[in-house]
Amino acid sequence: MSTLALLVVLLLVLVVLLIAGAVFCVVLRRPSLSSPVTAGLATVGALAAVVAIVVSVGGR
Repeated sequence: MSTLALLVVLLLVLVVLLIAGAVFCVVLRRPSLSSPVTAGLATVGALAAVVAIVVSVGGR
């Protein structure tokens, strides 16, 4: 793997963690929305699905 690809993967992981953390904090402050852990995991799962679709379409 090239250095550029590793850097892109690292930045993608950081962005996903940042978004999941933001969702976790919002849900933590407003408990009526849902469980914070469930919301964070759902966010990570949704972002992983979007990334998988983008990678599979980009590989064609």
